[in-house]
Amino acid sequence: MYLDDVKRILADVLSLGDAANSLTEQSPLLGSIPELDSMAVVNLIGALEEHFGFAIDDDEISASTFETLGSLTAFVEQKMA
Repeated sequence: MYLDDVKRILADVLSLGDAANSLTEQSPLLGSIPELDSMAVVNLIGALEEHFGFAIDDDEISASTFETLGSLTAFVEQKMA
């Protein structure tokens, strides 16, 4: 439901350009997209909070959240429920 929104935000924050077109729900994120470093994660969290209107606590964040585009989208869906 939120996959396209999360994908677009990820692409915008990381300035992925056309490379974002190949991202799917199964696309690995951390460790696979060089642009997704620790600072980019912080920026991505801020962009998700602003776009979707929720707050993310530090203890809600784990590496598994950023494992794939699908896991990040599932996290957003959980926050929106």
